[in-house]
Amino acid sequence: ELVELQAEAMGMPLIMKETQGEKEKELEDLRAAFRESKTKYGIEGIITGALRSNYQKERIERIAAEENLKVFSPLWHVNQETEMRLVVNKFELIFTGISAYGLDKSWLGRKITEEDVDRLVAFDKKIGMNIAGEGGEFESLVLDGPAQMFKKRLVIEESEIVEEDENTARLVVKESRLVEK
Repeated sequence: ELVELQAEAMGMPLIMKETQGEKEKELEDLRAAFRESKTKYGIEGIITGALRSNYQKERIERIAAEENLKVFSPLWHVNQETEMRLVVNKFELIFTGISAYGLDKSWLGRKITEEDVDRLVAFDKKIGMNIAGEGGEFESLVLDGPAQMFKKRLVIEESEIVEEDENTARLVVKESRLVEK
């Protein structure tokens, strides 16, 4: 729900489309977003953040090809530990949801660090966790990044943690704003 502020922080246009997440209907929702982006902004391609999910990558590529859009997946098959270390060193990242053994509410709403990546790697070795969260282990939110990308910084003013159980919780952001860097 904070993607509008993220887009503003980066000075990027944004097209939002709701989907019910129904298996084949969501592809038509994606197609509609691609078409609107082509019409409104003249886009020629799509950049994905997919690391390993063939399911996601193939579906995006299929819809993009049908709409004559190129697809670039710069992180495809990048080592997940390498990717996470790059992200935490270049961006201010927090977890907004956790849903995996080994993670608890203490992970929510605070900056994720190199030491946290070490902990995720240890969890992966011990219990087989996807350290980049592609299996739904966590949800993340970028608050800030390099100045050439982020013109402003997202600040969370008020939030609360809602727990389902010891290893499943989410950060509910109640108030947030952008600040100049």
